[in-house]
Amino acid sequence: MTVTVRDFRPADAKAVADLRRLALPHLLATPQSVAWEVSAAAAAQCLRLFVAERDGGVVGSVRAQLLHESSRPGQATATPHVHPDHRGRGVGHALLTSAENHLAAAGATRLLAWAVDEPGAVAFAERHGYRRTRAADFLRLDLPTADLPPLPAALPPGVRLHSGTEWEADPRPLFAAYAEVSADEPGDVRTDTMGYDDWLRHTWEHPLIDPDLTSVVTVDGGIAALSLAATDGLGRYGSAMTGSLRAHRGRGLARLAKTASLHRAREAGCRVALTGNDSSNAPMLAINRALGYRSFTREWTYAGELGPGRRGGTEGRAAHGEASRGTARPGDAGS
Repeated sequence: MTVTVRDFRPADAKAVADLRRLALPHLLATPQSVAWEVSAAAAAQCLRLFVAERDGGVVGSVRAQLLHESSRPGQATATPHVHPDHRGRGVGHALLTSAENHLAAAGATRLLAWAVDEPGAVAFAERHGYRRTRAADFLRLDLPTADLPPLPAALPPGVRLHSGTEWEADPRPLFAAYAEVSADEPGDVRTDTMGYDDWLRHTWEHPLIDPDLTSVVTVDGGIAALSLAATDGLGRYGSAMTGSLRAHRGRGLARLAKTASLHRAREAGCRVALTGNDSSNAPMLAINRALGYRSFTREWTYAGELGPGRRGGTEGRAAHGEASRGTARPGDAGS
């Protein structure tokens, strides 16, 4: 049976979202978010979403894009997802070939991707010439039965809890806080050139982001910590970024923000909470485990070089994951 790799069409959105949820049950995906990531992509991303089609059905996909929010040029991501019933038949290789050709032509020199910590995904990455760089742990919390810590009856002087909706009219203070927190998140890529307009369009206005469940802590009127929430309308809640600003770390404010967000999520009917942390991020992993999260799966980042003579998948550069922004896995940054 012949595999055809082609560009994504809006009619593919449900099939691609279903495929992502099947391949990556620790991440959120909806038809709306899949269609939006293509239609809203910044020109500097050079984003193309390829799908693999067999007998008229979508059996795989890969999102290929430049990481334009980093000061290090030439970095990109591309990670094939293949339906479990169609693995081992060349679908992943065909997707990888299309992604690499596109990214190399767009000027990419280094490609990053993720592999779920399972033999098939790891073997695929290593067989195509990737080198392992770092790990990320994904955790899960069953909200209906979770023993969430209670919110304090009284907050310290000057400390207040807010919903993200309070910044909908002017999200700039949220952007400033997000940019500082995300810049310190451990990972292979620093998002150190993120601009407000890009953040507004590709983070705050992302269809999975839920301002109602987002929690913000202020100290004397200024943002000190935040927990950005995502939901998929299917009872699943994800942490898109949690952390404290540098001047306020070590005071438990990130934990306070996330605890408040989880309480709101449970009250809103969410059943499962998901998050991910770089495995070196001991402070945030400790917070999440204290909140009741338990390990769900692990992913490895793989990296490789692109350049003349290294296209077409023979020296491939991809693995097995997906991210809402493309630069880092959704999750939490720090305390």
